[in-house]
Amino acid sequence: MAVLSGRLPTGWSIQSLSDKIGGARYDALWEVTAPDGTTVTLVVEAKRLVERRDIATLHEQLKNFTLMIPGSRGVVVARYLSPPVRKQLSDAGLSYIDTTGNVHLNVPRPGLYVTDRGAERDPWRGPGRPRGTLKGAPAAKIVRALLDHDRSWTIRQLVDAADASTGSTYRVIEFLESENLATRNNAGAVAIPNWVALLRRWSEDYGFVRNSRVTRWLAPRGLPNLVERGAGSAVQYAVTGTLAAVEWASYAPARSAMIYTTDSEQAAQLWDLRPVDAGANVMLAEPLIDVVFTRTLQTASGLTVAAPTQVAVDLMTGPGRSPSEAEELIEWMIRNESSWRR
Repeated sequence: MAVLSGRLPTGWSIQSLSDKIGGARYDALWEVTAPDGTTVTLVVEAKRLVERRDIATLHEQLKNFTLMIPGSRGVVVARYLSPPVRKQLSDAGLSYIDTTGNVHLNVPRPGLYVTDRGAERDPWRGPGRPRGTLKGAPAAKIVRALLDHDRSWTIRQLVDAADASTGSTYRVIEFLESENLATRNNAGAVAIPNWVALLRRWSEDYGFVRNSRVTRWLAPRGLPNLVERGAGSAVQYAVTGTLAAVEWASYAPARSAMIYTTDSEQAAQLWDLRPVDAGANVMLAEPLIDVVFTRTLQTASGLTVAAPTQVAVDLMTGPGRSPSEAEELIEWMIRNESSWRR
């Protein structure tokens, strides 16, 4: 209440009402008064912690509460609200306030709109295992397995398919459940209701550049020559980005190449690439996470390309027009899910 009070325009005021009206008990009721005396009641739903899986329930709860008080507006209040949670609250049409100063309040009558930004990280998170992330090799392996296969999993099956530890697998699934990205039935089987949402969430923590040691090169004879040289090369590699996406969804002619390899120097020598500081048309990436070489595909020309899910996340986090190309590839993946997701 103090956070909101300090951000109200001049002439506006706020006071607390009884938390019980019409026989229903609320976490709090606030009355906001405009300079002309017009008022609105804010129905407050207070939570110590809000996760994305909670938002549908909060929406329904506040909808029912506000119907009991005509003209009222619902507000979610918490100690801290993370950026993904704030975005989903806004997308659901819910106002929110946290004690660090993150505020989004939209009241059509009497015409009040307040927005402000507070902390981007939870200032009360203590030491210990970090939460709220899909960073690192175990998470990447588990997410790739969940994305690449259309099925439900026991934890043991997922551990084996992802080649991850049991502890890591449980932690990732628990996080995905908190983000409303995974479900478990009464028998404990794990399923992914929306693989596109999972892919987008993974892209927040994984990136082609930030998860690789990238060097830049020039293919002096152009990308077609690079493709010819790459087919059947002795070095381990996987083409990603536009050059790989064209196998499924051609957005525009590729002007640059993004290639994972275990040995950039050897690959450059085999493919006649030249190191350059400017004008590069090839990025060679030595990955920190070897899942990029999992479930690769061979093209008709013999080129090794990364799996569609890997290509998509690399485009989503790549340079230039890559994010737009990612959207084209994702649209193709949605239309042709049975052809790549087994």
